[in-house]
Amino acid sequence: MKNTLNKLEELIKSGAKYIENTSSDLRCKSSLIKWSKQEILGHLIDSGINNLQRFTEIQFKDKPYIIKNYNQKELVKANDYQNSKREEILCFLVSINRQIIYVIKQQTKDTLNYKIKLETNEVYNLRFLIIDYVEHLEYHLKQIME
Repeated sequence: MKNTLNKLEELIKSGAKYIENTSSDLRCKSSLIKWSKQEILGHLIDSGINNLQRFTEIQFKDKPYIIKNYNQKELVKANDYQNSKREEILCFLVSINRQIIYVIKQQTKDTLNYKIKLETNEVYNLRFLIIDYVEHLEYHLKQIME
């Protein structure tokens, strides 16, 4: 888990640095149906919110913990990330991930093995969910920094 934590910390650090320093217009859309880079940032906030809730609730809910999908497109639209201030989005993204890092650091071998169940009925554990979250964040940050 240490490598995953280090990776998450580095992704947040490098992503924030890029977003703070880029002169690119993150609101630019390549098409009407695709998200802008700013909307992708918003999606990462929504992902952070949902995963923080999962990482936290699994500590006290029945196991296996049921992972419910969330309405990604609808959340990005409802939160209107496209028209939000870049600085506010970045601050929120960094803050939610700092809390996620804190929660991950509290996990033990036992809690990392808590079972989760996806809507596809596949069973994994909290460790898998955390690693998947970090990989998802990395994927989208690479899109933003292209």
